[in-house]
Amino acid sequence: MSTPTFDTKQREYRHRVEARLDRFLSATDATPARLLQAMRYACLNGGKRVRAMLVYASGEAVNGNSELLDTAACAVEMIHAYSLVHDDLPAMDDDDLRRGKPACHIAFDEATAILAGDALLTFAFEILAADSTHPADVPRRLKMIHCLARAAGTAGMTGGQSLDLESVGQQLSREQLATIHQRKTGALIQACVQMGALSGDASVEELETLDRYAQHVGVAFQVVDDILDEVSDTATMGKTSGADRARNKPTYPSVIGLEASRRLAEELYRQAIVCLDTLAKNAYTLRQLAEMVVHRTY
Repeated sequence: MSTPTFDTKQREYRHRVEARLDRFLSATDATPARLLQAMRYACLNGGKRVRAMLVYASGEAVNGNSELLDTAACAVEMIHAYSLVHDDLPAMDDDDLRRGKPACHIAFDEATAILAGDALLTFAFEILAADSTHPADVPRRLKMIHCLARAAGTAGMTGGQSLDLESVGQQLSREQLATIHQRKTGALIQACVQMGALSGDASVEELETLDRYAQHVGVAFQVVDDILDEVSDTATMGKTSGADRARNKPTYPSVIGLEASRRLAEELYRQAIVCLDTLAKNAYTLRQLAEMVVHRTY
């Protein structure tokens, strides 16, 4: 049997996570209709699904439990969607466009968007905590909950967003900028890889290898995001280009320059790939995902 191409794997991963998200977000009658519509709009309104792909690829590299991978992929996509809904609010980054469509607070209203974000955040942990048909999965689910909670909290994404808001108009060093983005963007990407690995039989050494890979990919993702904000256009990106510069937010191009940022992204990609060279199990899709992150155009 031939090995599936990366394009095939991407389609498979997207279909899996979007089908499961659709089921999760249709399975309750308790949610008010408008709030549920906003949650679905935020989660099922497009997106690259990079985080879900990292969950699946990491899990498959260590023979992960398929049910756990689906649940973990949905949980990280819900956390990611919640963060975007809140980031776009006027009190945060004040963006009207997301994935080429009106941001959630524009399509609905600010109060509904806030509640939709809150609901997605809590729903992510509800599905991770749900009883499994396999009792042996319970300890794994607890580890995943802890991993995701840390990545989404003050030590990770939320703390990074706070530091990011405080940095507006400030002169930051490269090290200070790296700290912000390792928390704001990198922590959740690391959690995706860790949760995927927790679904299977990864050894301690493999978990450490995958974590190093995820650290490099997480920083690279943000570096490329900053580059695209400078050089791309709104139609291609699906969100307002040049927004960070307009708000006087420190970015990698503004701190170290555009060409140095490009070189940094390539170096981080190289380091991520080197990490995978020591992974005994299949890491083809993880390699391709690192390349996609660094060489993407939107």
